[in-house]
Amino acid sequence: MRAVIQKVAHAKVIVEGETIGQIQKGIMVLIGLKTTDDEKVMVYILNKIINMRLFEDENEKMNLSLLDVLGELLIVPNFTLYGDARKGNRPSYSNASTPDQASFQFEKFVKLAKKTKLVIQTGKFQAHMKVEILNDGPITLLLDSDKNI
Repeated sequence: MRAVIQKVAHAKVIVEGETIGQIQKGIMVLIGLKTTDDEKVMVYILNKIINMRLFEDENEKMNLSLLDVLGELLIVPNFTLYGDARKGNRPSYSNASTPDQASFQFEKFVKLAKKTKLVIQTGKFQAHMKVEILNDGPITLLLDSDKNI
């Protein structure tokens, strides 16, 4: 599982001209899934996202997590995170989950996130989305379960 985390002042996802997910202060995360991603991997990545100390404390040090500040979380599916562009100019997505499997995995990840006390919003699986963010920092991190577990 791969996750691109961006600390945002606000973010939203638009599909066919309609806003389907919108958050204020928090984290917008792009989620890429592969066939071997199970609940253990999802819990690991989710815990990293919500506990990562990206928010400033009273001394302007990044010591507070999304949970600490009760920020909001926008989860956006993005199979291109598993694009492999090492050969040629057309990325290969052979490491990404199939659409049916990824849809199931994405919904499972969202259900796990909704068990937290955070406001959770999402993008739409297999939709052409426009994602608007105001990155705060800028702060952007990449998590990859293959490199972290």
